[in-house]
Order: sequence, then structure tokens, then C-alpha cells
Amino acid sequence: MRARVLRVAGIAIIVLAAGAALMPAGKRISADMVGGLLITAGLVETVAGSVRREARPFAMAAGIVTALAGLLFVVDHDTHFFPRVVPIIGWLLLRSLILLGALTETRGSVRRWTAISAALDFLLGILLITGLSISTIVISVFGPTRELVAAFAWVLAASFVVNGLMLLEVASCERDEAA
Repeated sequence: MRARVLRVAGIAIIVLAAGAALMPAGKRISADMVGGLLITAGLVETVAGSVRREARPFAMAAGIVTALAGLLFVVDHDTHFFPRVVPIIGWLLLRSLILLGALTETRGSVRRWTAISAALDFLLGILLITGLSISTIVISVFGPTRELVAAFAWVLAASFVVNGLMLLEVASCERDEAA
């Protein structure tokens, strides 16, 4: 049962990654869309974390942080694109720290995928931070360009894909342990 829940959660998050990757195809990316993706991914991750044998509190905390980042997008309608990037940076960096903590309670391939997920989230957060100075100028002059918004959507998609793959690996290990 654990393996099945984790497998479904991994697939669901990968589907959400596809949704994030396709966001730039629309005319406009709304804060509610981004928030909805994050809230959904966070809830799925929290449920998946609740059935894990290893690193349960860390896995659930990563899901809760993801849902809270999404909630910030949905609740705060007064800001424009630029201020909304800041919670994503915070989410990525905090999530990477939580996943680093999970490394103390995991082993084998799950530990490897957890480390990959933590490293990717950290790297994506740093990339967004370094891109902020350039983005500030571009947004000040031109507003949020389509390319900038697309890059933002790809950051979400990349994080979601690696997280989904990590959950699929956890499901595989759960299935092997149950056999």
C-alpha cells in the first residue's frame, strides 16, 4: 500500500511538472495558477511523506513548505511578477535545507535521489537569486517578459520532476522491502 501511494504521488508530481512547463504556452501566467500548482504539489508530497518509513517528518515538512509557498501566491494579489519570485527563492532554499536534513535518515538510492533533489532546489534558488539583478532591470524597463516568465515556469517544472522521480524511487524501495 505504501509503495502504491508513493508511486501515485510521484506520477502526480511529474504531471504537475508538465503543467508548470506548459504554463508559458498560455497568454498569461496567473499567480493563482502558480499557487495552485505549488499547493497541489505540496499536499501530494505531504501525503506521500506521511506514508514513508524513512525521513517521514522531513518529507512532510518539504510538502508543507511547498504548499505554504503556493498559498503566498494565492493570497497576495497586490504585487506584480517580481515580488512573487522571492517566495519561490525562499521555498527552494528552505526545501533544500529540509531535504539535506532528510539525508541523515535515508540510505541507498533514496539517499542519492534526496541529495539530487536538495542540490537541484538549492541550485535553482541560487540561479533565481543571481538572475534577480538582471531581472529587476528588465522588469523595470519592459515589465515581465515572456522569456522571464517562461524561465520561472521551468524552475518549477525542474524541481517538480526531480521530486517526482525521488518519490518513484522511494516507492520502488518500499515495494522491494515489502516483498
